[in-house]
Amino acid sequence: MRYRLRKSTPRLTSTKEIVETEDGDVARLVALFDKPLSQADEQAEQARLDDLLSDPSRQQRRKQSEEGDFGIVLKLLRMLPNAFLYQYAGDGAGAAVSAAGAVEKFAFRPNPDFRPPDVETQALTAMTGEIWIDAAAERVTRLEGHLQQDTDYGWGILGKLDKGGWVVIEQSDVGGRQWRIARFQMRMNLRVLFKTRNVDTVEEMTQYAPVPAGIDYKQAIRMLRAEAGSAAQTNR
Repeated sequence: MRYRLRKSTPRLTSTKEIVETEDGDVARLVALFDKPLSQADEQAEQARLDDLLSDPSRQQRRKQSEEGDFGIVLKLLRMLPNAFLYQYAGDGAGAAVSAAGAVEKFAFRPNPDFRPPDVETQALTAMTGEIWIDAAAERVTRLEGHLQQDTDYGWGILGKLDKGGWVVIEQSDVGGRQWRIARFQMRMNLRVLFKTRNVDTVEEMTQYAPVPAGIDYKQAIRMLRAEAGSAAQTNR
């Protein structure tokens, strides 16, 4: 698949066109603060893509990083059945979710019998919230979670997540019964030793569309460049 990713933090808002390949995702920066790239930024982006084409090891490192980040989100979703206890809260009418069928809403709280297997899932032991399920597809369409207390991150070795942090994850059917994350929002304070890291980010994934099967990362780069060139010609 390919899609458009808009990521916003207090310091930066960027928009990228992303193509998924067997070699990992390939991204092309297309806007900063919702405005087209300046000539200097465009030249820098083209130079970065040239480096990727000439040095496959760069793409390999990017793929490893992507798999780590995305793997954490998937891990959290897979832990949902065991990490929480659920109570039915009615239909999901009025919720900002996208689903073809009926949506059911549940409230959740930590399961006292859940034992987090690693660092990334430790926060689930202190999280409460609500979850919306597409009944027909048996898929999570939206999750809202809130930390009810300070939580060790790494069993007290690495730091703590402050009470009051929250996360929102939305999924949707992007066609062909393929469910993808459409929105990810997180606001957390992570205290590590004597420093506090404020995580405040919103990621929105839109315009999902299929790409040819078996495409490699170099073909993806050429595809993104060709389309950018066509767009530039159209806008003249």
